[in-house]
Amino acid sequence: MTNDGFFGPYGGRFVPPHLEAPLAEVAEAYEEAKNDPAFIAEYEALLSDYVGRPSPLFKAERLTEALGGATIYLKREDLNHTGAHKINHCLGEALLAKRMGKKKLLAETGAGQHGVALATAAALVGLECEIHMGAIDIAKQHPNVVRMKLLGATVVPVTDGGACLKDAVDSAFGVWAADYHDTFFAIGSVVGPHPYPTMVRDFQSVVGREARAQILEKEGRLPDALVACVGGGSNAMGLFNAFLDDADVAIYGVEPAGRSLEVVGEHAATMTLGSDGMLHGMKTIVLQGADGEPTAVHSIASGLDYPGVGPQHAYLKDTGRVQYVHASDTETLEAFQLLCRTEGIIPALESSHALAHAMRIAPEVGGDKVIVVNLSGRGDKDIDYVDERLAELGNS
Repeated sequence: MTNDGFFGPYGGRFVPPHLEAPLAEVAEAYEEAKNDPAFIAEYEALLSDYVGRPSPLFKAERLTEALGGATIYLKREDLNHTGAHKINHCLGEALLAKRMGKKKLLAETGAGQHGVALATAAALVGLECEIHMGAIDIAKQHPNVVRMKLLGATVVPVTDGGACLKDAVDSAFGVWAADYHDTFFAIGSVVGPHPYPTMVRDFQSVVGREARAQILEKEGRLPDALVACVGGGSNAMGLFNAFLDDADVAIYGVEPAGRSLEVVGEHAATMTLGSDGMLHGMKTIVLQGADGEPTAVHSIASGLDYPGVGPQHAYLKDTGRVQYVHASDTETLEAFQLLCRTEGIIPALESSHALAHAMRIAPEVGGDKVIVVNLSGRGDKDIDYVDERLAELGNS
């Protein structure tokens, strides 16, 4: 990455002139903070004593047996406080906001996990919190809406556009642009203008550092493959970052094929069907129409219904270091159920996309191989919605 936030041709900071200064302020504050031993010590203490890190690397023996192939390990981010990887960067952003003298944390959320994590961090450090969430996702993720409100956050329903994650980002951006002096925009993934793709990746990189040390301890070698779901891509970058220089480790990012790859608005397969474009202050790969406007998207997993992707992911696709594949809603539901029944773990629908691809490749690569799947979140938030979908299929 260059100093201006580019990963090859992707990234950068493309915002209205009046937002250049506040974003530069965030970038400067982050550079100072990450080089301040006291800031890092406070952050790492919270990861240990509050989040419960390190998260376990679990050998899924019954899932491995059921698939009849490679040994599958699960990086258990679902066991973090608040139930997902999101707390890793939310604590970092909250500490940075307080260091900068901000009064309020502002963010978007899709599945609600980022919103819950940020509301949690805000309560912990004593800041106000405002979360913008698409109306569709509010209906799908009601338990997380309740959690955010209980934690003291104001939840703002977004009904514009497709009323999903992209629209929630638009809405939050608009509020921040009008009140950046007192408000810290805590973007929930490795997306947006510089420095967010780098800053969020750095806070999430604890996932990959832990996984690398844990698999070396358990297997005496690195894994043959890593698998993680990709919407904006924070959980994936968190895992991938520690292994990018290991050429023998295959890396897979799994995006939503939704209900159909053939119909616009029925999937969120950005890497598969997108093209270079601009979105939310960054140059990246975008699902867009002929007019350059982002298209409608769909995923069974609210946290993945985004028409773009983090710029570092776009770069890793271009260089070929990461292979980006997809899983359909149906495959995702099957993976969700299989993990429940073989290991007693209810995964998030987002994470179930990664599981679906691991299930696909495990029988093919052989029994002497090792696959690490980032189980980015737990599925408590999804159970009512999953029950409805299974009932529609006659499987409830």
